[in-house]
Amino acid sequence: MNIRLFSLLLCFCLPSLALCDKRSLDLNLFGTTHGHSNWSIDAFGIGNQKLGPEVAFQFARGDEVTHLNGNDVQLKQPLDFFMLSDHAEMMGTAPGLTEKGNAVYDTPIGELVRSGKATEAFTMIGAALISGKALEGLGDPEVVKSMWQEYVAIADRFNKPGVFTTFPGYEWTALPGGANMHRNIIFRSSKVPEAPFSAMDSDKPEELWTVLESWRAQGIEVFAISHNGNGSLGKMFGLVDSNGTFITKDWANRRNLNEPQHEAGQVKGSSMAHPMFSPNDEFADFELWNRNVPNGATVPALRANYVREGWKIGLGMKYQLGGVNPYLIGVGGGSDSHATINTFEEFNNQGNHVFDSTLEARRNGLPGQDLGVAGDNLFLSPGTLTGVWVAKNDRAHIFDAMQRRESYATSGTRIKVRLFAGYDLPDDLVSRPDWVDQAYSSGAAPMGGILPAQDKPVKIAIQAMKAPHSGNLDRIQIIKVWSDGRMEHEKIFNVAVSDGRVVDPQTGSVDPVPNTVDLSKATYTNQYGATQLQAIWTDPSYIKGQDAAYYGRVLEIPTPRWSTYDAVKLGLPVSDKVPSTIQERAWTSPIWISGG
Repeated sequence: MNIRLFSLLLCFCLPSLALCDKRSLDLNLFGTTHGHSNWSIDAFGIGNQKLGPEVAFQFARGDEVTHLNGNDVQLKQPLDFFMLSDHAEMMGTAPGLTEKGNAVYDTPIGELVRSGKATEAFTMIGAALISGKALEGLGDPEVVKSMWQEYVAIADRFNKPGVFTTFPGYEWTALPGGANMHRNIIFRSSKVPEAPFSAMDSDKPEELWTVLESWRAQGIEVFAISHNGNGSLGKMFGLVDSNGTFITKDWANRRNLNEPQHEAGQVKGSSMAHPMFSPNDEFADFELWNRNVPNGATVPALRANYVREGWKIGLGMKYQLGGVNPYLIGVGGGSDSHATINTFEEFNNQGNHVFDSTLEARRNGLPGQDLGVAGDNLFLSPGTLTGVWVAKNDRAHIFDAMQRRESYATSGTRIKVRLFAGYDLPDDLVSRPDWVDQAYSSGAAPMGGILPAQDKPVKIAIQAMKAPHSGNLDRIQIIKVWSDGRMEHEKIFNVAVSDGRVVDPQTGSVDPVPNTVDLSKATYTNQYGATQLQAIWTDPSYIKGQDAAYYGRVLEIPTPRWSTYDAVKLGLPVSDKVPSTIQERAWTSPIWISGG
């Protein structure tokens, strides 16, 4: 067997070894694995009664479609891959609520939906999801099975390898005690089970894992992507399992096997970090959301809700679990739109539900609106994206990249970013035309990888390029998290900045990039910032043998937030309830330094 073939086999069987040939991983793709059509019971119940799965795929591949609000909309740039993740619970039965003669037409939920009582319908649907019991007339497993088969067929019909890749998948919508513990289930191919496993079968992640493991034993390749940790009531990255028992080494291994990804953010806010736990991070206060769905209650900011805290907690737990880190989790992005389509773009935000689909509704809410977001529509976001580095635009390569955590998330922009860690990286590495090839061949770990600790300090290589339809780059930061076995820590390093600014050697801070946004017109210029930034950075705080994780955060210059674009269109002052500008960003999956 030749060396290149051997390296490629190791790349997919043992991805943490980072032996992939650069020539097999030079294609940067963007997509999402989270969205809902009117086949989701909650989307239909709150007013999306027109747009089915086909429209979602058409829009994602770049077609012009008509939004719920009547506007013809089209992405500035098509997605490269897409998964629609309608809820498995009562899947596809919702359209029958308005079809006279259908078996579910005369049900209580049907009467609410047809009478336009969206709040009452949403409350009833939420209560059903929390209880784990299907609504009257909507729990027929044979109906769900039939709809699932049609759902997979639709995904297959739109799948065009090399051009636009689609995945079969769905959402497992667990709400134990009202905690958002949702997972999106993604399949590598059309070899899928005959029916989805839903939260009405069980709302315990451990039982979901058992099913995923049984499917893989049958040759069905699948994993789960957790999301909305910010609404998990402290359960997403906690210290105990679903039964309240302290997690074990076996639990940690199963979590890593079954859930290699977490969604960094979506329309209901970012789950990356919170200023309460990162008080020295000036950029932690980003698109935060503090409402619980479906009951609308204010949710507390708890450590185990946020990805960065999860990475820290995992490093600390490794000391307790025989050397196993339970939270070796990569990041991607998603939407969670319940309007079938999602633009991801601040300058073209159309809303993601009926209740935020117009300029006026996003600004003021609808009359009588009470869906847990009343008066809070301004805090919703247009959604986030997943970036991957692959050899080909097809299911196998994209699935494998996410599974080995060689992925990253953006706030909706299309920043390109690569990250590697090693010990002997040349200081001029990122200036070389074949630097990625050299990084792989040297044994450096890419984002998502694990690098054994050595006595000498770790070196990070990172490069970022601006998105084609967004602002220039402000800076690149490396965020380090670590544990000393008693406490977890973090530190933020500015490693590359634009416009000749200098990082203060004492404080590590740097002056803000100038803000060119004209709030009266919702415009900005790329007068400042850079089209490309890069760095080779050596950790000055490295401690011999220390377990740590490093990830990159790339920030754009300030640009108008979607709410500012809306204000200008309405001829109103910019709202003082939310920031008027936004610094779009990318977050990479970490590289873990393992001391054993």
